Amino acid sequence: MGFNFEFNVVLAIGIFLVIGFFGGLAARKVNFPTISGFIIVGIILSLLDIIPGELIEGELNIITEISLGIIGYLVGGGLYLKRLKQFGKSIPIITFFQAIGAWIFVTAIIAFLGPFLIRVDVGGTPSFISCLPIAIIIGAISCATAPAATIAVIHEYRATGPFTTTLLAIIVLDDAIAVIAYSIGANIADSLIIGLRNISLYKMLLAPIIDIFGAIALGTILGFGLTFVGKFIRKVPQMMVIVLGTVFLCTGLSSALGLSNILANMVMGFIVVNRMVDSEKMFEAVHSIEGVIFAMFFTLAGAHFDYTILKTSGIIAVILVISRFIGKFIGVNIGVSVSKSPESFKKYLTFGLFPKAGVTMGLALLIKEHVPLIDANIANVFINGIIASVIINEMVSPPLIKFALVKSGEAYKKD
Repeated sequence: MGFNFEFNVVLAIGIFLVIGFFGGLAARKVNFPTISGFIIVGIILSLLDIIPGELIEGELNIITEISLGIIGYLVGGGLYLKRLKQFGKSIPIITFFQAIGAWIFVTAIIAFLGPFLIRVDVGGTPSFISCLPIAIIIGAISCATAPAATIAVIHEYRATGPFTTTLLAIIVLDDAIAVIAYSIGANIADSLIIGLRNISLYKMLLAPIIDIFGAIALGTILGFGLTFVGKFIRKVPQMMVIVLGTVFLCTGLSSALGLSNILANMVMGFIVVNRMVDSEKMFEAVHSIEGVIFAMFFTLAGAHFDYTILKTSGIIAVILVISRFIGKFIGVNIGVSVSKSPESFKKYLTFGLFPKAGVTMGLALLIKEHVPLIDANIANVFINGIIASVIINEMVSPPLIKFALVKSGEAYKKD
C-alpha cells in the first residue's frame, strides 16, 4: 500500500496557527509588534515553499474574507459617536485632510514612478496609464493607520492631554476612511481599466455609489438585527455564536451581492456600538478569539510574499513609507491651519500616525480581486511592496510615537 501525502487547507491553517504563534512570541521578546512576527513567519514559509501556491491563492482566501469581516466589525465598534463628539470640529477636519493628503500624494508618486520601477519584473514597459488604476487603490489603502502600536506606547508612557486625545480619535476614524476610500478607489480603478477606450463618467460615479450604499444598507439591517437579538443573550458562549454568525452572514452576503465586505461589517459594528447600552459584550466575544484570527491572517499575508521580486518590492516599500508620511504630514498641516488647532499638532501629530497593519494588509490582499483587470505581475509587485512597507512601519513606529508624545509634553516616564 503506497503512502500518498496531500497538502490540504486544514493542515495549512494548523501550520499558520502553530508557527505563527511562535513567531509572534519571538517578536514580542525583541520588542517588536506581534503581527510583525506573524508576517515574518509567513514570509519564511513562502521562502521555504512549504505551503503550495495554489492553496495560498485559492482555498485559503476564506481566511482573508473572514478576517476582513472581523476587522471591519471591530473598526466600526470604535466609532462611538458620543465619544467622538467630545473632540470638537478639529478632529474631523484634521482627519479628513491627512487622509486625503496620503491618498493623493501616494497615488501621484506610484503612478509616476511605477513605470520606472517595475518594467523589469513584468517583462514589458508599463505606462503611466497602466499604473494609475492600482496607484489609486494603493493611495486609498495608505489612508489607514493602525492603533495597536500607538495605544501601547501611550499606555506605557501614561500620555494624556489634548494632543493624545486628538491622536487617538484620528486613528479610530482613519481606518473607517480607508475602508470607504478603498471602495471608491477600487471602483474608479475598475472603471478606468474597463473604459480606457471609452471612459464613462456615469459608470465611474454609479459603481462606487451602489457599492458603498449597498454595503451601508446591508450593514445597517444586520446591525439592527444583531442589536435586537443581543438584548436577550446573557451567556458569553451564546453571544460569541450570534456575533460571529452575523459577521459571517454579513461577509457571505457581501460576497454574493458584490458589495464591500469590510465596509458592510464596519457599518454593522457602528450600529451595534451606538444602539446598545451594554454594547461592550458584543465586541468582547470577538476580542476573545481575535488572536486566532490574526495569527492565521497575518501569517497568510506574509506567505503571499514573493522573494523573486524582492529588489523591486523593497524599493516600492520604502517609497510607500516615505510618500505616505509626507502626504499625511502635508494633510495634518493643512488640517491644523484650517481648524486653528495648537501649533504642536503641526510638528508632531504625523509621527503618531505612522503605524499601519491590519486594515492595510486586508485591503492590500483585496487587490487580488482585481487581478483579472489589473496585470497580475504588476499587482503582485505592489502587494509585496505593501507587505514589506507594513513591516517597516511597524518596526520604526514605536520610537516615533514616543518622540511625538514627549515633544508634545504629554508623556511621562515609566515607574
